Amino acid sequence: MKIVTILGARPQFIKAGTVSREIAKYPEITEVIVHTGQHYDANMSDIFFEQMQIAKPDYFLGINGKGHGAMTGQMLEKIEEVLIKEKPDWVMVYGDTNSTLAGALAAVKLHIKLVHVEAGLRSFNMQMPEEINRILTDRVSSVLFAPSKTAIENLEKEGFSHFNCEVLHVGDVMQDGAIFYKNLAQKPIANITDTFVLATVHRAENTDDLNRLKGIITALNEIHQKTEVLVPIHPRTKALIDTYKLHCEFTMIEPVGYLEMVWLLKNCHMVISDSGGLQKEAFFFEKPCMTLRDDTEWWELIEGNYNKLVGADSALIVDTFVNHQFNDDYSLDLFGGGMASQKIIEYFLTH
Repeated sequence: MKIVTILGARPQFIKAGTVSREIAKYPEITEVIVHTGQHYDANMSDIFFEQMQIAKPDYFLGINGKGHGAMTGQMLEKIEEVLIKEKPDWVMVYGDTNSTLAGALAAVKLHIKLVHVEAGLRSFNMQMPEEINRILTDRVSSVLFAPSKTAIENLEKEGFSHFNCEVLHVGDVMQDGAIFYKNLAQKPIANITDTFVLATVHRAENTDDLNRLKGIITALNEIHQKTEVLVPIHPRTKALIDTYKLHCEFTMIEPVGYLEMVWLLKNCHMVISDSGGLQKEAFFFEKPCMTLRDDTEWWELIEGNYNKLVGADSALIVDTFVNHQFNDDYSLDLFGGGMASQKIIEYFLTH
C-alpha cells in the first residue's frame, strides 16, 4: 500500500509526524511525503526533522510567496505530476491550508482515494480562507477523520451521511503529538519568571486592523502589571508594532520552535492567543485559554468553559483575566486521548 501525504506548513508536519511514526511500524505501508513549500520556514532544516523525529519530505515543490490563486494553481499542477509518477493508493491531507486544497483537488481529479485528517472543523466564518479550504476538502474526500464529536456533528448537519464517503471519529493527532513531545520540551530563554501568561498574536484579522491590535496590546500591557505576559512575537506583528510606534510593556521574545513552545505551555499560568492550534494545546497541557478572536473551530472548549472568546476588546480581555472562573477539571476526553494516529493506521490496514 502506498500513501502520498501532502503538507505545506510547519504545524502540518508536526501533526503528520505522529501518523508517520505509526506508519513506520508497518512495512506493508509506504509513505511518500510531499512538501509544497507553502510556508517556507528557515527553521525547517535537517535539524528540525531530526529533533522532532519527523520523516523528511521526499519532494519539495518550493511554491510560496504568491496570491491564493497562483499558489493553489501551481501546487495543483506540481502535485498532479507527483501523483502520476508515484501512483499511490491513497492521498492524505491535513487541516485547511492552500496545500490541503490543492492536494485534495489533484487526488480526486486523478480518481485517487482521498483522506482528510482534521475533517469537520468549522469556524462558520467564510471570510477565512481556511474555512473555504476545509469545506471544499471535506466535500471531495473519500474518508474524513474527525478530531472531535463537534466535528462529526458539523458534517452530519451538512448532509455528509448522504455523500459517498466515510466519516470516522478518531480523535486529534495534535494530542498524540503533545503527549509525544511533552518530555522533549526545551526552555527557550533562561530568565523566565515562575508565573507568566503565554500570549501570541499573529492572525491578519488582528494585526491588519489597527484598532484591534491596539485593543489587544492595551489589554496585555494591563495584565502584565499583574502577571508577566510573555509573547513570542511574530515578525509581522513586530513590524506593525514598530511601524505604528505602539507602546508594549509586556515581555517580547524571538519566535520559538515547537519544543520551546511546549515548554512554555507546560509552565505558563494561562494562554492568551488568536491561534487555532494553541487553543487545543492549552487544553492538552491543562491551562485556561482566552482566545483573541470572535469565532473558533473548537466550540467544545468554549462550551466546557476551558476557553473564552474575548475578541480584541481590551476591557473584556482584562475583566476575563481577573474575574472569570475557568473549568479546572481536565479529565474530560474531548480529543481521543492520544490514540488518533493508531486509529487512522488501523483504518488503512483494514481497507
